[in-house]
Amino acid sequence: MKFLVVLAVAVACASADVSHVVGPDYQVPIVRSSFESSPDNSGFQYSFETGNGIVSQADGIVKNPNTDNAALEVKGTVRYTAPDGTPVELTYVANEAGYQPAGSHVPKAPEAILRAQQYIANHLPLVAKKV
Repeated sequence: MKFLVVLAVAVACASADVSHVVGPDYQVPIVRSSFESSPDNSGFQYSFETGNGIVSQADGIVKNPNTDNAALEVKGTVRYTAPDGTPVELTYVANEAGYQPAGSHVPKAPEAILRAQQYIANHLPLVAKKV
């Protein structure tokens, strides 16, 4: 079920109306596209490439299938050229811990935030014991 929800969201995002961004006559051809799903719905793999240089690929797997703790984990990469000509590569993992993007263009958390997160992680068990 989670797999179908994620697939539906991916399809919805892929078919979003961007007519306000580009003219109605502007169409980018899909050069390559593939999608494979495992027969037991325990995972999938997709990739595509467009005529303007966008390349995307992702692998999804259901962790702990057929249990109450089943969770979908997707790992992927997207590459494109920014409007200023800079090549951009985004890698990501999406799982029960959330969406975790990484790339040179993705802002890094300030050092103070990272220290605060580490402090909270180190002291959380102490807070939980007092409650």
